[in-house]
Amino acid sequence: MTHAVSSEAPATEVAGASSLHTVERVEEAAAIVRSRFSATAEVGIILGTGLGALANEIEAQAVIDYRDLPNFPLPTVESHSGRLLCGTLGGKTVVAMQGRFHRYEGYSLAQVTFPVRVLRALGASTLIVSNACGGMHPLWSAGDLMLIADHINLLGDSPLIGANDDRLGPRFPDMSEVYDARLRLLAREVALSAGVTLREGVYVAVTGPNLETKAEYRMLRSLGADVVGMSTVPEVIVAIHGGMRVLGLSIITDLCLPDALEPASVEKIIATAAGAEPKLTALVRGVLERI
Repeated sequence: MTHAVSSEAPATEVAGASSLHTVERVEEAAAIVRSRFSATAEVGIILGTGLGALANEIEAQAVIDYRDLPNFPLPTVESHSGRLLCGTLGGKTVVAMQGRFHRYEGYSLAQVTFPVRVLRALGASTLIVSNACGGMHPLWSAGDLMLIADHINLLGDSPLIGANDDRLGPRFPDMSEVYDARLRLLAREVALSAGVTLREGVYVAVTGPNLETKAEYRMLRSLGADVVGMSTVPEVIVAIHGGMRVLGLSIITDLCLPDALEPASVEKIIATAAGAEPKLTALVRGVLERI
């Protein structure tokens, strides 16, 4: 049995998904979760940078450290706790990742997305994924929420590279409607009723960890992206591969306007995310209540 990788020295899964994303590997981790939480999950949730406090809203019946789960990496980024929360939220049975993984930490995309396979194996047919991001739309503000309508993958990689285990999903998954239209409609309805401003646009994923130059922001904007971040897209690809419905939500934590660009810091990004989190919590809870 292969156990969690040390956060000090992430291992690289050079063979890609072929050696990690198999039913047998997924079941190793899922079996441990089931031994501590017998309910069947309906929804999986991924909490992004600065958004871990949403976990406080979950009525947790089991809290499992990533260190206890075979094949799980460990988060190395500030504000990512590294725990799996199993319980209820908005009347639904959920399993939430309090802390995610990124390519820039040294993990392969197969490692980054392995937990999504486990969420699916636990029964989750819907994935709600959140993130903090930089805003490139000139009419939007820091602290705004954005509903992800589509994405652009500029990571130069895919978590599906390698031999495909057909029991987990098809070799060539369709990506024509990644972010579920019905879930997006529910999110817009909840936001309207709660008086929460909810933007909608395109998320572009880059590797990081450095932020972008002015020229790079101009390029990304010209490609059709509204916000930029360093996560989300790999997890969403694997969720779609596994037949899950996906709802993506972003908190715009800093403005990335080339002609008015100001230095950004992790501390400020986390603070902005934390300030907007009550709106995100209300939105997620409202969507879960209406699913």
